[in-house]
Amino acid sequence: MASDSKFMENLTALCKRRGFIFQSSEIYGGIGGFWDYGPLGVELKKNIKDTWWRDMVTNAPDGPDGKEVKMVGLDCSIIMNPAVWKASGHVGGFSDPMVDCKECKARYRADQLFVRKERTDTGANLMYAFVAGDEDSLKRAQKQLDSYLRKEQRQNAQLHTKPLLDIPTTEYSRVVGPDVKTAGTLTEPRAFNLMFQTYVGALQDASSVAYLRPETAQGIFANFMNVMDTSRVKVPFGIAQIGKSFRNEINPRNYTFRSREFEQMEIEFFCHEADSMKWYEFWRNVRFQWYVNLGLKSEKLRLRDQKEDELAHYSKACADIEYLFPFSDEHQELEGVAHRGNYDLTQHQEHSGKDLTYFDDDAWERDKDNHPKDQHKEIKNKPPYRFLPTVIEPSAGADRATLAFLCEAYTEDQAPDDKGNMQTRTVMKFHPRLAPVKVAVFPLVNKEGMPDIAEQIYRDARQHMTAFYDVKGAIGRRYRRQDEVGTPFCVTVDGDTLSAGTVTIRNRDTLEQVRVPKENVVQWLQDHLRR
Repeated sequence: MASDSKFMENLTALCKRRGFIFQSSEIYGGIGGFWDYGPLGVELKKNIKDTWWRDMVTNAPDGPDGKEVKMVGLDCSIIMNPAVWKASGHVGGFSDPMVDCKECKARYRADQLFVRKERTDTGANLMYAFVAGDEDSLKRAQKQLDSYLRKEQRQNAQLHTKPLLDIPTTEYSRVVGPDVKTAGTLTEPRAFNLMFQTYVGALQDASSVAYLRPETAQGIFANFMNVMDTSRVKVPFGIAQIGKSFRNEINPRNYTFRSREFEQMEIEFFCHEADSMKWYEFWRNVRFQWYVNLGLKSEKLRLRDQKEDELAHYSKACADIEYLFPFSDEHQELEGVAHRGNYDLTQHQEHSGKDLTYFDDDAWERDKDNHPKDQHKEIKNKPPYRFLPTVIEPSAGADRATLAFLCEAYTEDQAPDDKGNMQTRTVMKFHPRLAPVKVAVFPLVNKEGMPDIAEQIYRDARQHMTAFYDVKGAIGRRYRRQDEVGTPFCVTVDGDTLSAGTVTIRNRDTLEQVRVPKENVVQWLQDHLRR
């Protein structure tokens, strides 16, 4: 399926016009990879995070055994001891080899550049670099490039290709950058750390180096024993966190999809290794269904199991929840659900020197009489009673989820105007739980006591939900404004309100209108917003 640039232009224009998303520091020309959420955007994103927290933490679903899933929360600091990132592998391995073009100043990942070598009419060899794809589609792009080059080779026997990293540095003077025609434009590969570095304390030297966290997970692992000691939780249980992370992306792009500052909604679920695949399947399915239940019901959403060659060395399984965004012709990751083994706890135990093992006292109490008493101390401190739990990690991006819900909600359809003529309208069909504004209240005319009644309904409603009051313009125009921001219901106080005490409630999606007694409006809205 081809990308739809026109759709993205319309969506981004609406997001700017109606206050969903602004470019950060826009009055100064902006800054790449950073975005601000406006009055409606902050409500939408907050609703997504609140819904996630309620559905996964405070009202978690029952587990595969039908029992309550135990979940607790954390809010860890953005800056941690740098030793955390050494243990996790981010300091040593969280970098990409980069080359810069001296001619056009573009920067490329060296492991994604491939070189085609050609012999010119003069007999000299020149090497032309090609971008094979970004990190999300590298393998697929490599296959496409190989296919293309094979076709070329049939026409030119002198033609072949190899990764840029396989080219000797002594030959870099003959490499032609992807976006220029002059040889010798690429620098040698240099490591580019994706973590933002800062300093803690008064002096800026090697001893004060720290990093803005590139993920929220490590704070959970570092606090594993604190949670165990204070919360009386027992395996299996989960620790959840919502928070900001920062990655110095080489090429932030596709609106808010790939940003340098982003927010994660993450769970680390600790379980017995013997039960780990059961819990993996549970979270894999629960997390996919969560998106479906909140409105991502089209064929654009899919659940894809990673192939064996895609898995991390410590992982048994991983599934990606993906969405086909309008800016791409391939599905892109919304969330990953990974079986991480006990890799992270092992790393932190080794690097910190602290015992992070879990003691299964229930199992011990059940089995202890089967062991000789003089061996109890030795046996109870070994598996299966003391062990490092296995971790299942559902890791979602709050910003990517927000963008997906925006894309799915954006609709253009036909609706009658004030005179009954069909007109094209733009409507954001958010699920009621996510809609930034739940209800808008209007007096039909700004007289005859209607504003007083409408304002009282508005004041009553806003004690329970986000509400909006509007008296300006024709009623049809006011409806259109609310359609464009995704308000599920509009309440209109009209002549029948004065005579019969009922108001009109209009449904955003069906355009159906019902009459409801004015004193029952808030309860009616609460009942319908829960659906």
